[in-house]
Amino acid sequence: MTTKARIQLRLKRSKRYVFTRDDFKDLAGYDQIGRALRELVKEGQLLKVGYGVYTKARQNVITGKLMPAAPGGSAAVVIEALERLKVDYRLVGATSAYNSGKSTQIPASLEIKTSPRFKRTLSVGSSKLNG
Repeated sequence: MTTKARIQLRLKRSKRYVFTRDDFKDLAGYDQIGRALRELVKEGQLLKVGYGVYTKARQNVITGKLMPAAPGGSAAVVIEALERLKVDYRLVGATSAYNSGKSTQIPASLEIKTSPRFKRTLSVGSSKLNG
């Protein structure tokens, strides 16, 4: 079984939507995993969120473009990626007010505050964090 096939099998069995390169380090060497992940991104099975961070992808039935397969969309992917990377974050602004019940207005975009030490750029579609 090839490295790519092993990674695909693990992606299919997993209930998570965000993966880091370290999730596959027991399957093969660093370079082999990188090549397999690049192939999966090129084939449209994965989307690259940031350095070493990937998410499952699916094709949008209306536009035909690739989008995150996560039920919560790009916002859920960014939050799951921050949790997988063990980054302290908090929701601010309209997002915080909506989640705490202070407002009934659904926020148009996700507002996240991370620590100043977190410098990675995470982007899914048009949503971007630290970009």
